[in-house]
Amino acid sequence: MILKTRRARKWAIVVACVLVVVLAGAFTLLQVANSRTFQFFGTLVDRVETTEKVVALTFDDGPDPAGTHAILDTLKSRQVPATFFLIGRDIAAHPDLAHDIAAAGHEIGNHSFSHDRMVGVTPSWVADEVEATDALIRASGYPGEILFRPPNGKKLFALPHYLASHDRVTITWDVEPDSDGTPDAASVEQTTVGQVRPGSIVLLHAMYAAREQTRRAIGPLVDRLKQRGYRFVTVSQLLAARR
Repeated sequence: MILKTRRARKWAIVVACVLVVVLAGAFTLLQVANSRTFQFFGTLVDRVETTEKVVALTFDDGPDPAGTHAILDTLKSRQVPATFFLIGRDIAAHPDLAHDIAAAGHEIGNHSFSHDRMVGVTPSWVADEVEATDALIRASGYPGEILFRPPNGKKLFALPHYLASHDRVTITWDVEPDSDGTPDAASVEQTTVGQVRPGSIVLLHAMYAAREQTRRAIGPLVDRLKQRGYRFVTVSQLLAARR
């Protein structure tokens, strides 16, 4: 009886240890999947270390009729270049808007075709998502390097491995003033200005109809950052400064 009890305790300890290891591993993978500063393969950039007051404005999602031209008009009026990480399915739905972004001289990046979270996916699925969107971006007339930003910033194995094997850079961000809900324009402006530092990459969601407050914030936050001595560049230009 005593021997059986000892064996039962040993098995209980073994099972508990295995569970701890499994849970710790799962937690670690979740942290990596959500990390803005680390991935298992390739190069990930969330900001650039520099003493120069340069900052990159980036816009995720779309293109969409609700926001595209309003954003372009604001940027044009202030002579600010930006990087647009566009969704393939939205480019397919509005190719004229993607063309307008390219024609205005802005940088276009790849934000996947479906905007599904790219965790726990197959290599072939990743390749389809990236390459189909690349083709649509090229069809818009954009000739430059196509950077990639994971939907929701999530990645684990397949996506970073694909990008690394194709010498592609993963772009995240270090300032995100409107990712948590739909804050008012003043909050978006204040958060951005308060958090930007030399080499920052700012993520804004301004494309869709529900994001009018972010669109209203673009002009004022640009003006305030210029007053502080910042110069606006595309992400590729920011990376060139890093190199």
